[in-house]
Amino acid sequence: MWWLLWVLVALLTLFSCLDVWYFLRAAAVLTRAWFQTPVWDVTAEQVVAGRVLPRDIDMCHMNNARYLRECDFARFSLYMRNGVFKALRALGASMVVGATTVRYRRALCIGEGFELRSRIVTWDEKSFFLEQRFVSTKDGLVCAVMYCRQNIIRGSPDKIMQHLCKRKVECPEFPEDLQHWVNFISASSQALRAEGGLEDKNK
Repeated sequence: MWWLLWVLVALLTLFSCLDVWYFLRAAAVLTRAWFQTPVWDVTAEQVVAGRVLPRDIDMCHMNNARYLRECDFARFSLYMRNGVFKALRALGASMVVGATTVRYRRALCIGEGFELRSRIVTWDEKSFFLEQRFVSTKDGLVCAVMYCRQNIIRGSPDKIMQHLCKRKVECPEFPEDLQHWVNFISASSQALRAEGGLEDKNK
């Protein structure tokens, strides 16, 4: 009986200190993507189906933070299937989210099904830029759109694309709305650096 008590205490401690369900779901998503058919077009749109569950809601519609969480899991699947994760390991690189923005257009209500459509839109010398759309299966409306800047550490998007495609890959043009967002990020970064006096220190 004592060992059962210790197991219970260990589980309670683990679940109170860590978001265990996040890590379990991430492992499940990666495992599933591993066994799915690879996607050879790195910029191809990939679709993940979802549904708004009771744990996702506040006031009967999907909580704002849940959109970001769902986007995390969709990117895990995207990078596993298109080979980006594999290229990162081969090149000794890693990635981190540098910026995100979400435009909410209509609430996803409890029980409503949706498709989360993710794609790499373009890239620059440091980052991939992704678009992720929540599309209601009820009427096909785009309920939310997220842009994500995924920074590459100890590497670059160009090196990853060359590793995957075995050739130099031309960067797609930035769509106008995405370029406006990138300009905002740059302006915000410059303002914050000036506010912290970093620009003067770098001179």
